[in-house]
Amino acid sequence: MKAGDTKLGDVLLEIGTEEIPSRFLPPMLETLRKQAAGHFGRLRIPFREILVYATPRRLALMVHGVAGKQEDLVETYRGPAWNVAFDPTGNATRAAEGFAKSKKVDVDSLKEIDVDGVRYVAAEVREEGKPVLSILPELLPAIIEELVFPKNMYWSDPSLRFARPIRWIVALAGAEVIPFSCGDIQSGRISSGHRFMGNKEVKIPDVASYMDRLYDNNVILDQEKRRQKLLTGIAALEREHNGVVELDPELTEENLYLVEYPVPFVGSFDERFLRIPEEVLITSMKKNQKYFAVRNLEGRLTNFFVGVSNNRAADMRVIREGNERVLRARLEDAAFFWEEDLKHPLASCVERLKNVVYQEKLGSVYDKAMQTRQLALWLCEELQLPDLSKLLERAALLSKADLVTHMVYEFPELQGVMGREYARAAGEDPRVALALYEQYLPKSSSDDVPTDDVGAILGLAERIHVIVICHSVGFDPTGSQDPYGLRRAARCVNEIIRGRKLDVDVEAAVRNSALSAKVDEATVGRILAFMEQRLLVQIREKGYEHELARLAISVRGRRPLQVFRLMDALNSVKDAEWFASLVTSAVRVRNILQKAGDVSDEVSPNLAASEPEKALFAEVVRMEPLVASSLRKNDWKGMVAFLSELSPVITKFFDDVMVMDPDATIRANRLAILKRCNGLFEEVGNLGTLKLQTGDGKTQAG
Repeated sequence: MKAGDTKLGDVLLEIGTEEIPSRFLPPMLETLRKQAAGHFGRLRIPFREILVYATPRRLALMVHGVAGKQEDLVETYRGPAWNVAFDPTGNATRAAEGFAKSKKVDVDSLKEIDVDGVRYVAAEVREEGKPVLSILPELLPAIIEELVFPKNMYWSDPSLRFARPIRWIVALAGAEVIPFSCGDIQSGRISSGHRFMGNKEVKIPDVASYMDRLYDNNVILDQEKRRQKLLTGIAALEREHNGVVELDPELTEENLYLVEYPVPFVGSFDERFLRIPEEVLITSMKKNQKYFAVRNLEGRLTNFFVGVSNNRAADMRVIREGNERVLRARLEDAAFFWEEDLKHPLASCVERLKNVVYQEKLGSVYDKAMQTRQLALWLCEELQLPDLSKLLERAALLSKADLVTHMVYEFPELQGVMGREYARAAGEDPRVALALYEQYLPKSSSDDVPTDDVGAILGLAERIHVIVICHSVGFDPTGSQDPYGLRRAARCVNEIIRGRKLDVDVEAAVRNSALSAKVDEATVGRILAFMEQRLLVQIREKGYEHELARLAISVRGRRPLQVFRLMDALNSVKDAEWFASLVTSAVRVRNILQKAGDVSDEVSPNLAASEPEKALFAEVVRMEPLVASSLRKNDWKGMVAFLSELSPVITKFFDDVMVMDPDATIRANRLAILKRCNGLFEEVGNLGTLKLQTGDGKTQAG
């Protein structure tokens, strides 16, 4: 692509480096794409598409369909008023000449524009686009220098920082090199092949042949093609060995960015290690060696593993045996930890928690566990589950004991898992052992909730207590900062309550925890507002309308289970015609009463002159005890059914009755009926404040 050529072409930027940590690469792909698109857009360089690729040793940017020339820039500048710029005879004044000179245009080229009815002169300034090749030598190094990784380093030139030292840069526009330097690296057309299976120097003649040249040197640049080769290779091994590989998504992604040419292989370890809990084996293989576990067709863990090599050796036995030796040493360590921990019952570890600091201002892990135990027992009593109290007390006592075991010290991610296993080995009640694991569930928004109420209540108690004590010392979440995971804790509280159908009074639980932690009322109010906001966010995430969510929270905000049930009931009727009519009527009632000022509470049935107003008053009187009973029983379907009966009655009232009757006595009585009706609406969350979405997406507020 020659300077000034208007034909479309392709631009390539490859940044060759030492091996970049795999976790840095997936997010960097999107960053690179956005930065490149931003620069090309800012500089008015048209292009068709941007593609980005990454391997451990290179980041590549390919911009297809790049124009040979910038788009022209046309800007219009407003000058003085027309009658100031030109005299009555049409001759330019000094104001017009000065404005034209400042914009470097002829006076004759000034135009007239109208702004809010006022005539002004305007200058149209056109900047002709430059050849793209003259811009790229500054644009491409700017893209490189703006890339920021979680950890950057510098080497020969302290002013240049990158994830790992840059060893080469390929920069081409079609077949032409884009010349620039980055640090002490000069751009060119020389790339590098696979570290073990390719040429050290690979000459790239043009952008079109770039990926083929790399593939010839055993570099699969496209991460999706690399993924496909990885998964195809693993599938072949599954068929060959009659097993099922556990394709952990995170581990798959990590392996994808650890290699430039994936070569899956099968290894094995001594069957005696299968006596260790399988989570330990899987974690050791995954964390230390990046291996996939293998199960048989019945789902049992086998003594095989699948690794991913970055080297297609002539004899893969050498690679397999080397990996087996490394894994054997890891598993020997795990077996030692397991056997050492089993020498002492889990309960013997509890006392050692007194020496483990949870947080400098909040005491030890032992203190937190004991405070959690108190709240868990209170929740058990509140939920009227007396049969669980002894199990809960034991589970709470042992809840953090595994933190001081050898295994969890080596593998912190196994907390809870090892608590369960050591409790089983010590002969603890199976539900206690299960609770030690399930107290940590759900671990993510897509994770399962506990399967048993012992672990569920223990998990609730700990999370509520942590939210309370962290707020008490000022560790409130702010913006993106939430070091103690309080938002996640609040989410888990609501998910557990919903998943296990535990009708927990969250406000009462917060106050109970606050009392033992000596938290002041202002902080309690802050905590309750935080919990309510998190509940509102979760309800909205589940697809419910914001206004309905706010209404449900206003009715039963302290009991999340009832909020979710009320939301389900409201959501089932929100599109019904009767519900829209009822909301419209409720808004009208509220607006009329606000304008009317003081309205009497007393209704005189004898003054009801028309059938619609008699019917409305009678219906409100009939509904009041029924709705009150539904609220007491949390019978949301029943409450919605009663409201559906009220809707046509109040709609008929507004269709046929003029509230503001000329007769002051009749008018006052009709307002009193509406006040009684409004009281009913406020009981169910104040329907008069609702703003619902109509079918066409517009907001309807009565």
